[in-house]
Amino acid sequence: MSVDSRWLPCRVKIESDLSITGYDGIILVSSSPPGTNEPEPFKTVLYAASQIDAALSYIGGVLPINLPARRFIYSPTGPLNIDYHDVRSFNEAANRGVCRAIDAGVRCPMIVLQPDLRFENAELVTLLGALEALYVPLEVREISADRCYKACQLGVWSPICGKKLQGIVKLATMLESGRFVARDIGGATAERMTPCRVEEYVGELFHETSVTVQVVSDENTLLQEYPLFAAVNRAASAVPRYRGRIIFLTYEPQNSASILETILLVGKGVTYDTGSADVKAVDGMIGESRHKSGAGVCVGFLQVVNLLQPPTVKVVAALCIVRNSLGENGFVTDEIITAKSGQRIRIVNTDIEGRLCIADALFHIKEMALCSVNPHIFTIATVMASAKQAVGSGYSIVIDNVIARNANNAETLQASGELMGDPFEISRIRREDFESYHVGVDGDDLRQGLTTRVNYERIQQGPVAFLLIASGLNKHGMESSSPLKYTFVGITSHISADHDLAKPYHGNPILAMSYCYLIQGKCLTIRNDPPAEMQYVRDVDCKPDGGITSSYPRGIIGDSVKNPCIILPYTQPPVENPCRCTSERVAVTQIPADHMVAQSPCPPNVKRNGLKSTV
Repeated sequence: MSVDSRWLPCRVKIESDLSITGYDGIILVSSSPPGTNEPEPFKTVLYAASQIDAALSYIGGVLPINLPARRFIYSPTGPLNIDYHDVRSFNEAANRGVCRAIDAGVRCPMIVLQPDLRFENAELVTLLGALEALYVPLEVREISADRCYKACQLGVWSPICGKKLQGIVKLATMLESGRFVARDIGGATAERMTPCRVEEYVGELFHETSVTVQVVSDENTLLQEYPLFAAVNRAASAVPRYRGRIIFLTYEPQNSASILETILLVGKGVTYDTGSADVKAVDGMIGESRHKSGAGVCVGFLQVVNLLQPPTVKVVAALCIVRNSLGENGFVTDEIITAKSGQRIRIVNTDIEGRLCIADALFHIKEMALCSVNPHIFTIATVMASAKQAVGSGYSIVIDNVIARNANNAETLQASGELMGDPFEISRIRREDFESYHVGVDGDDLRQGLTTRVNYERIQQGPVAFLLIASGLNKHGMESSSPLKYTFVGITSHISADHDLAKPYHGNPILAMSYCYLIQGKCLTIRNDPPAEMQYVRDVDCKPDGGITSSYPRGIIGDSVKNPCIILPYTQPPVENPCRCTSERVAVTQIPADHMVAQSPCPPNVKRNGLKSTV
């Protein structure tokens, strides 16, 4: 399935000739010393430049080149120690290269994808890094049409086989589309992504696709079926736009008899966390709008699923979208709330609401798993910021229950993360994690958390133990007649702990999860079934003429007025470009998609960027 133009940073096009016109900058990412292993004409240019600039090998630069693009942006990874460096170096170099190109005035860049035998997915990760750098935040895109794009088009050229390149570009755009929507949801402000507007966004995203959308927002239903969620929602429910809801997303293959496994996700979607009665008075509340990133990951993962259309995997996600407000009707400590599982839970801190938001949804997902084919349950959430200290910035945490651990799930996911530049660290749940949540008070089954706010032992494992007990999943272990695989994915380390909103959320760990559960050993169409006929990954006219007439703003144009010819003029080479890729494309067999229409809460003429269609 092709990627809708609304859910990518720009148009992506494969080019077979470096001499093609229409581009105003070429970006090369390389892990070799300049002037050694690059294809021509870059090798000659870099060798000459390295003779006069010793810093070129680790700083890079903008150089003139005798090609129509005129600008050559060299972005090196720097020296790599294979013992400790990983493929992220290519992502980071591509990101820097694109940012440098944009600063230089480039508006229609081309990126060169170079293979590296040390890293299997170097080309794919390089392209993903370039696309990540071109992302424009949702609220910026909504300011005006001319701010929707940093670049009108990204060209892709590589010396590798054309068939393989098409597969890489196709996969990269699918994965980037998932990260794109995850960033939109996780990175937007609390007002732009209120619970009702999350519902609106998701409804538009999956309108008339293979993903169905169901919403539970009735307060009586929430109180009866999701009592812990309803407690957190009490204060916010007084304001209509802040009222919480549970959003279910379901993808099922066209042939239900072909399902071999079921992935069930529960995502934490706290649109803003004030701490409620235990108000965040010490550290402040900057950045608390990003605690909805767990739900954003679930939506992004479903977007990848929708594009890949895996024939043997069913996916269900429950998004727990709520605002933890401070108000006269808010829940307080000392309350005892009976969870849907029947556990009586004593509230000890209203500022650790995330586990309450997802525990009841996890119970319902568990019940669904009991009648599913080969189920695996996940929760994706941010936990306390102090958990970030255990692994550091940029590393997701994976914690398996014993059933998932016996299947080596965490190790497999970690290996996938290494291949995709989306790393994981593995933690393990222990007996102490369960013991700390049991209390000796008559009538109480479970304590919501520990009394101290932060800096207690095993801070990342404790919430997992609570969720297992509160949802009833602890009864489905090795000695159960119905064992269930369960995995907790912690993404706190991707959220800025120093309240710096300039540090964006990148959409982790969608790359690792998609590669592990959807692509590796499952989706053979990526390599063997490249797109036929057209090289365009998606079809969108990027040059406005006479105003915006389509249903979505079509971007900006890198014209010669904004990018004057300040570099050496291009002269036609006397012979055919030796780097030209001559591989022929092959025909493909299209996989039919089951288009189940989702009930969209968003009016059809209202687009994600806030602008109305003129047609």
